Amino acid sequence: MNIILLSTILGFLGTYESCIVCRVLRMIVIQYESAMCRFCSINMNNISIYAQIFTNCVIDQDGEADAITLDGGDIYQAGLINYDLHPIIAEDYGQDSDTCYYAVAVVKKGTEFKFSELKGKKSCHTGLGKSAGWNIPIGTLLSRSRIEWTGPESSPVEEAVMGYFSASCVPGAIKGSKLCQLCKGDCSRSHKEPYYDYDGAFQCLKDGAGEVAFVKHLTVPAVDKASYELLCLDDTRKSIDSYKTCHLARVPAHAVVSRKDPDLAARIFELLKPLQDAGLFSSEGYPAKNLIFKDSTKKLVQLPATTDSFLYLGAQYMAIIRSLKKETSTDSASRAIKWCAVGHAETQKCDAWSINSMDETTGSVRVECQNGKTVDECLSKIMRKEADAMAIDGGQVYSAGRCGLVPAMVEKYTSKCCESDACPDPSYYAVAVVRADSKLTWSSLRGKKSCHTGLGRTAGWNVPMGLLHKDTGECDFSKFFSQSCAPGADPKSKLCALCVGSGKGVGSEEAKCKASTEELYYGYSGAFRCLVEGGGDVAFIKHTIVEEHTGGKGPAWAKSLKKSDYRLICPGHPTESFEVSQFAKCHLAKVPAHAVVTRPESRAEVVTVLKEQQAKFGTLTPNAPFKMFESEGGKDLLFKDSTKCLKEISDTKSYREFLGAAYLSTMDTLRQCDSSMSDLEKACTFHTCQQSV
Repeated sequence: MNIILLSTILGFLGTYESCIVCRVLRMIVIQYESAMCRFCSINMNNISIYAQIFTNCVIDQDGEADAITLDGGDIYQAGLINYDLHPIIAEDYGQDSDTCYYAVAVVKKGTEFKFSELKGKKSCHTGLGKSAGWNIPIGTLLSRSRIEWTGPESSPVEEAVMGYFSASCVPGAIKGSKLCQLCKGDCSRSHKEPYYDYDGAFQCLKDGAGEVAFVKHLTVPAVDKASYELLCLDDTRKSIDSYKTCHLARVPAHAVVSRKDPDLAARIFELLKPLQDAGLFSSEGYPAKNLIFKDSTKKLVQLPATTDSFLYLGAQYMAIIRSLKKETSTDSASRAIKWCAVGHAETQKCDAWSINSMDETTGSVRVECQNGKTVDECLSKIMRKEADAMAIDGGQVYSAGRCGLVPAMVEKYTSKCCESDACPDPSYYAVAVVRADSKLTWSSLRGKKSCHTGLGRTAGWNVPMGLLHKDTGECDFSKFFSQSCAPGADPKSKLCALCVGSGKGVGSEEAKCKASTEELYYGYSGAFRCLVEGGGDVAFIKHTIVEEHTGGKGPAWAKSLKKSDYRLICPGHPTESFEVSQFAKCHLAKVPAHAVVTRPESRAEVVTVLKEQQAKFGTLTPNAPFKMFESEGGKDLLFKDSTKCLKEISDTKSYREFLGAAYLSTMDTLRQCDSSMSDLEKACTFHTCQQSV
C-alpha cells in the first residue's frame, strides 16, 4: 500500500467513509507484544494508523473496532454467543487451495518414524487453539485414540498432550510447562515467540528443537523442500508437494470476522478490494510474516451474507473442535438425542414421542424435541449442536452432506428388508401425476400449472426440474409453468401462486408457501392435494401417493377419490400417459429413500437411540402407546408413513455414495442453476473443505 492509493481512497469516499477506512484498517494481529489493551502502529510508507488492541484479539461488540483476520480455531471462539461475530471475507490461496488449506505434519527426511509413532517425540505447533498447529493434529490423535484423555472434568486436554509428546513448543500454553519447553522466547501466542505461527513452528523443526511440525501445506520454503517430508495418516511418508494425498485435514482458510452487520461487511469488502494489489498480503520489511493476512493469500473473497462461523467451518471441523472439548458422551445409554421437527404438526408428534421415550428406571427421556420453521433451519441447528438429527428426503440429504452432515440410518419400506441386510438400497419412484381427463402429456407441460412437494426436495423438485433443465437449459422455472405451488420459494413469485397457506383464516397467509406442514400443499400429500383441489395440472410426487389417497383411504379431503381418475406422464413416453400402477414403466427417476442425518461425531449415539426406540415404537410393536411411523393430524410426520423400519448406514458410506451416481448426476446438473440452492447450501458450499466426498 502506498500513500497515494490511501489518499485517493480517502478523498473519493469522503469524511464518513474515511473514518470507516481507518477503522477497517484496525484489523488486529498479535504482532510484537501480547494482546492486552494497548495501541500499536502499522507503518505503511511513513503513515501510522493506530488501532486499539483488545484482550485475546476479540472485536469489541461496542464497535471500538470493526474487523480482525482469524484462524479457524479463533473463528469458532468468535462465533460463540458471548461474542456472536461472523466471518465476512475469506482468504483465497489460489489454484489447488482456494479458500481452504491443508493441515500437514512435517518431519526431516531420514528420521524414519511414522504418524502412529509420534508418542514420545518432540513437537512444534503454530499456537494453542490454532487449526493446523493444534486443533487438527491433536483432534486427530484424540479421535484415533493415540492420545488418552477422559475429558475436561478430570484434566485439561493440554495435560494429556504433555503425556503424549516428550516436549513441545505450543505458543499460548502455560509458561513453564512441557508445552513451552522447546520454545525459544516467552511462549506467548505472538511474534515475541520466535517459534510462533507457521514459519515459527517450521523454524522450531529446522533448528532441531522439535522432531515434527504441525503447519499448513505452503509453509516449507522451496529451498528446503528436498530435506523434509510429510507424515501421512496411513503411516507412509510423502514429499512436501504431495499434500493433496498426504495431509491431516483440509480446513477453511483464515477469514475476516466482524459484527453481524451486512452493510458494514459490504463496506469493509469494498474498501479492501483496491488494496489487494497494493501490498496488503505482504509482510516484507517487517520482523515477522503473515501480518494481518497470510502472506500466501492471492485475493480476498466475499462470503455469502448468511454465513456464520458454524457454516463457514463446517460440521467436520466442528466435530474436531468438540473432540478437543470432549463434548460428546462416551456412554450413549446416558444421553438423549434432540430430534428436530418442522412445523406445528411434527412438533406435536415429536412431543408425544419424547414423553413416551422416558426411561422408567431413570426417569429421563431418550428423545428431546427441537423445532425449526424449515428443514434448512433444522439442519443449521444440527450443525450448531442445538439439535442432533432428523429424517429428510434425498435432495435434502444432498444439501446436508454438502454442509458436512452424514447419513446415519435409512427408511426401509418393505418388511422383508427389515429382516434382511441383503436387500438392495431402498428407493422409490419419482412420478408426474395428471388428471385422467386432462389429456396432458410430458411434451405439453409448458405453460401449465404445477404442484411440488417443496423446493429442493427429490420427487417434487430436483428430479422434474433437473429433467426440464436438461431439456430446455432454463433455470427460471417460473417461466416454464404459468403458476405453481413450490413451498420454500419466494412467496411473491409465480412459484407460490397456487399455494394456500394453513387454510385456517388467521395466520393462513403468513403460512403460504412455507416449506413445512403449515402450508396445506407441502409434501407428497400436499402436492397431490394441490392437483386435486388447488387448480394444479400436474403433481410431482412419489409413486405410492395416489394409491395411498384413493379408494376411501387417506385424509378427509381425499375420501371420494378414485385411482382411475389419475394418470402418469414421463419424458420416456412424451406423448402418452399411463395408469398410476404402471410407475415401473413410466416414471421420472428411481431415487434414494429418506434418511436420518446427523453430525459426524454424533452418528453412533443417534443410531443407538433410534434402534432402541424403533424396538419399542416401530411396526413390530403393534400395541405400543406411540407409533414412530404413523401420523395423526398430517401425513409423513417425522418419518414417511410407509416406513417399516430404519436400518443403519455404514459409517464408511458418504452422502454421495448413499445417493448414488444417477441421482447425483441430476443434482449436479440442477446445481448449475443458482436458484436451485438454498441460502444454507450456498453458505456451506462457498468452499469445499468440509464436504464429504
